Amino acid sequence: MRARLIAAFAAVYLVWGSTYLAIRFAVETLPPLIMAGARFVIAGAIVLAWSKLRERSPAPTRADWRTGIISGALLLLGGNGAVAWAEQRVPSGIAALLVAIVPLWMVLIDWLRPGGRRPAVAVFAGVALGLAGLLLLVGPDSLRGGESANGVGALVLVLASLSWAAGSLFTKWSPRATTGTIGAGTQMLAGGMLLLLAGVVSGELSQLDLAHASARSLLGFAYLVTFGSLIGFTAYVYLLAHTTAAKAATYAYVNPVVAVLLGWAIGHEAVTSRTILAAGVILAGVTIITVTRDGGGASRDTSADDVPLDAGSPLNERRRA
Repeated sequence: MRARLIAAFAAVYLVWGSTYLAIRFAVETLPPLIMAGARFVIAGAIVLAWSKLRERSPAPTRADWRTGIISGALLLLGGNGAVAWAEQRVPSGIAALLVAIVPLWMVLIDWLRPGGRRPAVAVFAGVALGLAGLLLLVGPDSLRGGESANGVGALVLVLASLSWAAGSLFTKWSPRATTGTIGAGTQMLAGGMLLLLAGVVSGELSQLDLAHASARSLLGFAYLVTFGSLIGFTAYVYLLAHTTAAKAATYAYVNPVVAVLLGWAIGHEAVTSRTILAAGVILAGVTIITVTRDGGGASRDTSADDVPLDAGSPLNERRRA
């Protein structure tokens, strides 16, 4: 059991952190929305087939598909698809840092919704720190085309994190799926189909040329399907079943660090002192929010199901801790 837990944590920490760089490689010669859509359609079909053949699960219900379509639209089309598009303009490490603000959006959405609860004072401090880090990372210099992040790409990533937060909260409040694998499979398959449709509507089909796709892009795509969408997700489900949600959620602190280091070491992305400082401020804010939430503060009802934007798959499981 201990060895399996260690292996599962390693998979979630390293695999999910590495998917940002894999996305960057994949979109070098593959259109981003079609690439992301194909990734999740393949993974979703595999998960649903596994559910049917190995787990002997029943067919997904109408409610399963309804939840899968809505959550897939928010988590994958608005979330992961936007990340894939933005990584044509923003380094993978900075993309991971911008995505790390998801808990900030979740706190604000959960507070502003009808019947929402006012966050604890410490959570407000975490939100303020996170926003300060965001402004430091994407400041006036970058908006004028200077260092750090491309302004348009950074804005898309911020909106993507908002969409992912909304999708995570919708998943939490929606009825539980027939089984965990059915919930994940319907979300991935429905979200993947929406991504493919968006790619066709936006004209990406004319950009798709597999004959001239680079080996690096194809390997990045294969890595996203197998490791990001299957192994990483399976490891996260295992962690939720065998440890607390708070411990499983520690990926939020580790993934951006892994993404920045891999982007620097393998992708030759620049890591400036400004990036390092902004990373520390953003992660400090996320840590305060998550620890306060999981520690029983006023915002405890905020979702614990916020898997990262590039995680291989959203999760339609309630909090088990």
